[in-house]
Amino acid sequence: MNKTILGLNKEKNLILVEKLNGLLANFQIYYQSLRGLHWNIKGKNFFELHLKFEEFYTDSQVKIDEIAERILTLQGKPLHTFTDYIENASVPVGKNISKDVDGVELIVNSLSELLKIEREILDVSGDADDEGTNAMMSDFISEQEKTIWMLNSWLG
Repeated sequence: MNKTILGLNKEKNLILVEKLNGLLANFQIYYQSLRGLHWNIKGKNFFELHLKFEEFYTDSQVKIDEIAERILTLQGKPLHTFTDYIENASVPVGKNISKDVDGVELIVNSLSELLKIEREILDVSGDADDEGTNAMMSDFISEQEKTIWMLNSWLG
């Protein structure tokens, strides 16, 4: 039988697990960058951005768990070491960023990279008839597009 317990094609399922693990790795790096921004932000926008960065990393933490649980639902094994995350991530890493504009630009660039990955997963999940992953990616994409718009508005 060439179907998983969920009725998905096994080969396409393996590809989905691999791509979702890539997304998981990228979200973990993004999450850690957000923590650094939250801790290190300085300047006149400190209070506004300190809270906003906390909101973003809290949301990312929820998404990380959702991605890992989706991988498990697809009978895969989520990546769970920092070595794996670093080796599989393409989002920019934020290090020692304390300026407001630099921090917001890092988030916009990171979200843009996450969107590319999510759209690729959306294509694969659509081809695999995986509505669960498809719905998750659609929700992530619409939310992140709005966040990019808002952050770009903040940047002016």
